[in-house]
Amino acid sequence: MRPRTWVLVLAAVFAVLQLANVTGRDTPDSKNYVSYALALGGAQPREAAVRTIAWVCAGQASKAARAQSVDVVRFHAPSPAGRVAARCRRDELRRVEHRSAAGRTGGHVVPFVGARLRAIFEVRPGYPVFLLPFVTVFGVTWGVWLASVLVTVAGGVLVFLVLRTLSVPVPLALTGQALYYLLPVGTTAMRPMTEGLMLALTLTAVWGCALALTGRAGTVRTGTVLVAGALAALFAVKHAQALFLGGCLAGAGAAVALARRRRGRAAGSGVVAIAAAGGAAVAGTLLLARLLHYPSEAESMQDLLTGHYARPDRLRPWPEFLHLEWDFWVEWLRRQLLSPVFPAALAAGAWGARRRPAFGAFLLAAAGTGILTQAGHPDIAIGGDRLIVLAWLLPVVGVPLLLDALLSRVAPVPAQGSLDEVSGAGLPEAHSMR
Repeated sequence: MRPRTWVLVLAAVFAVLQLANVTGRDTPDSKNYVSYALALGGAQPREAAVRTIAWVCAGQASKAARAQSVDVVRFHAPSPAGRVAARCRRDELRRVEHRSAAGRTGGHVVPFVGARLRAIFEVRPGYPVFLLPFVTVFGVTWGVWLASVLVTVAGGVLVFLVLRTLSVPVPLALTGQALYYLLPVGTTAMRPMTEGLMLALTLTAVWGCALALTGRAGTVRTGTVLVAGALAALFAVKHAQALFLGGCLAGAGAAVALARRRRGRAAGSGVVAIAAAGGAAVAGTLLLARLLHYPSEAESMQDLLTGHYARPDRLRPWPEFLHLEWDFWVEWLRRQLLSPVFPAALAAGAWGARRRPAFGAFLLAAAGTGILTQAGHPDIAIGGDRLIVLAWLLPVVGVPLLLDALLSRVAPVPAQGSLDEVSGAGLPEAHSMR
């Protein structure tokens, strides 16, 4: 089969497997994004609240029924689904109606949470806009599921494109796509939150870096456009990620240019273009966030230290934040050493990335945004490595690079086709699976 067919087969298998969990993937933040999408579609606040709550409560009921079915004591009892759904709908509607009666309305997000916390979700329209056509056409349940599947599938395809741009053989590029689906990246991307779209856009920027580093005028231009476009889109999805990724890419570009100049080489037009796009993203993000009156980092810190504003604001937040930061990473490292899969995967990915020094620097920069995101929210109670998930991009892309280097020592690798095949119409078709 052609490479394009193999890519589609992997994507289709992944999508079919996700039918096992159509509901029950939501998190406490998901209802804010879904109600935002419904409001953008013209739903009135009451309608948006009822439809979102029905979706959330159906997920809770489904999880409760599945949990009881395997409970060694209560597996033979009647299903609790109806009772759980009714209680969930009653409690959620009561909270929304209480806040609405108190005048705590405004914006697109239904008042599931307080005004200060809701303001953080109001400045993230990108994911609700992405959800909008799906929930409009297919309804909330299937629309959210389909949107999650498509954005996760797109992330895997982007991994394939990145690796093929680097002339990695097709089987190893498919390995990278499969790793994206199998590792926690795929699980997190499937959740109805911003992470799936953030991962896809970050990988778009990484693909742009790979194209720009070829040095050809056409691919440098295309790669730079991809990097700049991804950074602009990230501002709408989660502007902190646009700031982190822009800064990290600019720093990586400066490091690569400095290293090349020390060796007597030119920095390269691609490196300069990527660094310039990253720097422009940092400046643009800071300026727009100030002009649009987005919540500041101080507000985010108060959200963290007060348990989502459930307690009074901290008078001296920075010392407390730094204290918590130190304690968090000590505890995080201790937990990682109990099951060091993640550190080992990072090490393997970094070892593979060093085989392509310039590209490896930009890959490390993109993956490093996961560390920065986690550092900005040192909350050990947030499970599943959701905040640090972008760091998994390092093994997803780096491990196939490592395997390519190892296999090339064992047997000669057939010459790969030109990069024009990848940067042209889409996926390359000329390579065999050998």
